[in-house]
Amino acid sequence: MVAELTASSADAIGVHTDVTDLAAVQTLVGAAVDAFGSVDVMVNNAGIMPLAFIADHEQAAPAWDRCIDINIKGVLHGMIAAHDQMISQGRGHVVNVSSIYGNTPVAGGAVYGATKAAVNVLSEAFRFESQGKIKVTIVKPTGVPATGLGGGVVNPAAVAGALGQNMDEYLGVLLGEATPEQQNRERVEYAVLAPEDLVEQMLYAIDQPWGVSIGDITVRATGDRYVL
Repeated sequence: MVAELTASSADAIGVHTDVTDLAAVQTLVGAAVDAFGSVDVMVNNAGIMPLAFIADHEQAAPAWDRCIDINIKGVLHGMIAAHDQMISQGRGHVVNVSSIYGNTPVAGGAVYGATKAAVNVLSEAFRFESQGKIKVTIVKPTGVPATGLGGGVVNPAAVAGALGQNMDEYLGVLLGEATPEQQNRERVEYAVLAPEDLVEQMLYAIDQPWGVSIGDITVRATGDRYVL
């Protein structure tokens, strides 16, 4: 990605970072400041999705522990690492990626949903504390299969919590069986978000004037079948 950006005459650096390690995230922010002089936007996007029922605990527990470390602590570390720099430079924007799973509890999504609900609470509390200093945006996508997030699912049956009665109809679409209409983002039948769809809406929030903040944005394909 860095090579692609620099090849197009953009300035970019890459820093391998473990978001579960606060010191590593602080090093990332420091590298950005050294390279560019400031950190205007911090996007906390790292996450995993180990969907499983509580009854699957023997198999799922290690993945749930990692999910808590990445999805909650990773976001918190990003906010901590960016906070002082943004305050010192007089402004900044934190974008935290949550999920529709954070809206309401569903079977099979207890731990993952709890981590995303935590992202919502952390983000809103951070907004309260930083009003007039740091903008905060929560982005809640539905599924974006091309990100590979579904590869972390522990029990595929747990996907039913988010799809409900649409499970049989929609699962095949998620797995690549979409019709041409469902793959065409210019049609209302468009059924599965692509990563660029999510990025475009994040950029919409980022590109607002400094005095205008998009606090919460849900991004879904018009023709998806999520019941959340």
